[in-house]
Order: sequence, then C-alpha cells, then structure tokens
Amino acid sequence: MEDILSIPMVDKPRQKIVQTVKDYSKRLFGFIRGKVKSDEDAEDILQDVWYQLSNAVNIDEIEHMSGWLFQVARNKIIDKHRKKTPEALEEMGYEDEEGNFSIMEILLANDTNPETEYIRDAFWKELFVSLEELPEKQRQVFVWNELEDMTLQEIADKTGENLKTIISRKGYAVKHLRKKLEMLYSEFLNY
Repeated sequence: MEDILSIPMVDKPRQKIVQTVKDYSKRLFGFIRGKVKSDEDAEDILQDVWYQLSNAVNIDEIEHMSGWLFQVARNKIIDKHRKKTPEALEEMGYEDEEGNFSIMEILLANDTNPETEYIRDAFWKELFVSLEELPEKQRQVFVWNELEDMTLQEIADKTGENLKTIISRKGYAVKHLRKKLEMLYSEFLNY
C-alpha cells in the first residue's frame, strides 16, 4: 500500500490539506486534549476540524492557517460542551493519585472519622443551600430524580410536561449545583 503523501495528486488544494494535517496534527491534538476529558474526545474533535478544513470552499483564501485551525478547534470544543447531557450526582468526583473516585464515596462512607464527617456535613449543607437558589421547577426535578430516584420520564408523566423540558430543567439544576459544589471542593483543597 502506497503512502498517501507519495501519491502524485492532481489538485493543489488536496495537497495543501495533506500538508496541513501533517504540519499541525500534533500541536492541534495537544491543544484540544488539554481542554477535554479524554483522548477519544480529542481525537473526535480533531477529526471534525480536518473535516471542516476539507470542506472549506477555497483553502487558498485562508490567510492564517494556524489561527483558523485553532479557532475551529475552539468552536468544536465549545460545541461539545454545549451538547453535554446532564450528569447524575453520582458522577461528580475527582481523580486522586490512586485513581478515580466519586464524591458519593465520601458522602455514603460508613467510616466516621472527623475529616469525612466534616466533608459530608459541608457537602449536604452546600447542596441544600444551592438547591434553594434554583427556580422551583428545576429544584423539584432535581430532588425527584436524584434524591427520590424517580426517572425523568416518570417526572414528565407526573407533571404533564414534555420529557425534553424535564431534561433541560435537570441540566440547568446540575450545572448550577456542580458549579457550587466545585467551589466547595476547591475550598477543601486549599484548606
């Protein structure tokens, strides 16, 4: 099988795309990887960037290729974050030296040393204060789904609301609570 770079190409735009991929792949991947959770996400976004480049109407009109590529990558990263589905409370956590564990491990731990008690108490206080800051309907969806184990479909049926509306409310609630709890977590790290 011949290397794609050694095949004589008839059109210059295709050659320019191949050369651009060769020149920028490593740097662009590093940039994207620093802003997403996994190598797979970074690879997907990088593929989207190359796809957009290959569909550019006139590649010769792109004056600053580096700037164009990084701007497209930024836009794709933002799009990925916007499309992110609401996460469950159980998925909140962080990575320590030994590996991943969830904040729920601390909250539901059986041991009662002073440190875990303090963290547990602070978390629950902050959660309930933050819940009170939410609009009533967002708060209710979050409480029913996370604390009372109702499915989002059951909540939609109970309220007579569209499932997408319920999902959206849960998403806004999770986003708000995540922000508040991440601030609390960062206070623990600085403590």
